[in-house]
Amino acid sequence: MQRYILLAGFILCLCLSNNIFAENKVVIQNKGSDTLVNVAQAWAEHYKDINKNVAIAVSGGGSGTGIAAMINGTVDIANTSRAMKSKEIKRAKAKNQDPKEHIVGYDALAVFIHKDNPIQSLTFKQLKGIFGRKGKTTKWSDIGVKVPGCNDKIVVVSRQNNSGTYAYFKKAVLGKKGKYRQGTLDMHGSKDVVDLIVKTPCAIGYSGLAYATDHVKMVCVSKKSGEKCVSPSVKTASDRSYPIARPLFMYTNGEPKGNIKKYLDWIHSDAGQCILLKKGYAPIKDVHCS
Repeated sequence: MQRYILLAGFILCLCLSNNIFAENKVVIQNKGSDTLVNVAQAWAEHYKDINKNVAIAVSGGGSGTGIAAMINGTVDIANTSRAMKSKEIKRAKAKNQDPKEHIVGYDALAVFIHKDNPIQSLTFKQLKGIFGRKGKTTKWSDIGVKVPGCNDKIVVVSRQNNSGTYAYFKKAVLGKKGKYRQGTLDMHGSKDVVDLIVKTPCAIGYSGLAYATDHVKMVCVSKKSGEKCVSPSVKTASDRSYPIARPLFMYTNGEPKGNIKKYLDWIHSDAGQCILLKKGYAPIKDVHCS
């Protein structure tokens, strides 16, 4: 009997100690960009070894989802692949939120085509013809291309409109007042864009460089006809020579403090930036990685 009492007492103490640990553990809510979600999950996983009392809960859903959560005060860090708009910041401040911007890396927004597509380069004008509302390029033969296994009709792959990638490509390539053509296939996530293009010889789409695979091609891009085209890469994203390079952001409510500041400081350190680099993004500074 005494042995059972001692065992029951030990189990009770163990449960109480676990509850105390759970109560002391800090959970940082991190939500937003699908472009950033893979590296954000990698950061969260590695940070367990840095501070065992802090857990990072990461979810995607798009930049718009993260920004909405920041406006409503339901997230500690919002991940976005575009800067918050002034009207979004105003809405946040109306709800007593004070979004502060932190650049955590750079990305080359790549234009992907099927691996059998013979195209090597495209200009902004050609991209507008394919993706734009008033674009006249609806068949690959319109730009002198024949794609094996394709019936000639271009399949335009885009993102949903709550995506920062959607917003950035529209602004950078189609122009401030530009609109996407109707009938695009709008994917939930960056990986979905690439996966569809792998299976669709007629397709063209855009997504973050980190989602590139050996099963698709990335197009060399130039802003104007006659200019030298630039291929998307970590290097051309870092030096911004690639014409669709962009910063990647994390937003906090006010200047970060406590565990949130420590986490962001670690992300900006060589350790955090080397994880970013290994995931296919460009770091914010020169880093030395093992």
